[in-house]
Amino acid sequence: MKQRLTKVTNIIPILAVIIIWETVVRLGFVPSYFLPSFSQVMCSFITLVLNGELVYSFYRSLLRVIIGLSLGVSTGVILGIAMGYNRIVENTLNPIFYLLYPIPALGWLPLLLIWIGISDLLPITLIFLCSFFPLLYNTLTGVKSVDKQLVMVAKTLGASDIQILVEIVIPLAVPNIFTGLRLEAGMAWRTVLAAEMVAIPIGLGALAMKAQSLLLIDVIIDVLIVLSLVCLISEKIIEFLEKKLTKDWL
Repeated sequence: MKQRLTKVTNIIPILAVIIIWETVVRLGFVPSYFLPSFSQVMCSFITLVLNGELVYSFYRSLLRVIIGLSLGVSTGVILGIAMGYNRIVENTLNPIFYLLYPIPALGWLPLLLIWIGISDLLPITLIFLCSFFPLLYNTLTGVKSVDKQLVMVAKTLGASDIQILVEIVIPLAVPNIFTGLRLEAGMAWRTVLAAEMVAIPIGLGALAMKAQSLLLIDVIIDVLIVLSLVCLISEKIIEFLEKKLTKDWL
């Protein structure tokens, strides 16, 4: 009962904003060419879905995010575990990654445009860079924060290094890994949107830029709504997976 009440309470401010938005535009306080009404935005959204333009644009963006995020997360987690568990690997790789980490993913865009050109590989590479470093350092932090006494006890009881890594270190590092994953899932969508706005002809970002050139503000808002919803859904999916995967570990 309390959860339902909380959900209803969370919806009320959103409904209030929608009502105020619709009323302000309908009464002429804000010109519709500057800010379309909510109903106009929803009509535009339905049209874009029915004609397939929004669905196809979303599909192309989703594909890039899945590929780039999968590569960045898997590589970051593997190297993070290796660096956290082996001092030699950490001392070798950390100075390189420490220099590269402060560079924002979109900072690589001019260079990648020269190296890769305009293709799907460009946003995928940017998403890889966006997700790799945070997952690397979140994983590294999680591995290094494991209680050393727990590891020593396991070794005393005869556990091998592989057993310690798989049965103790990785499970205890999982919360840090999922924290990084939750943050980067939304960042991956923002990165792909920015990349598509600059250089890619098809995708949500490209659709927004096309709408901007035609002054179709309702379409731009539709894209932003989709971006907001997909970021929220991604976070909820990751939270669900975290609970499923760690319920027997933690």
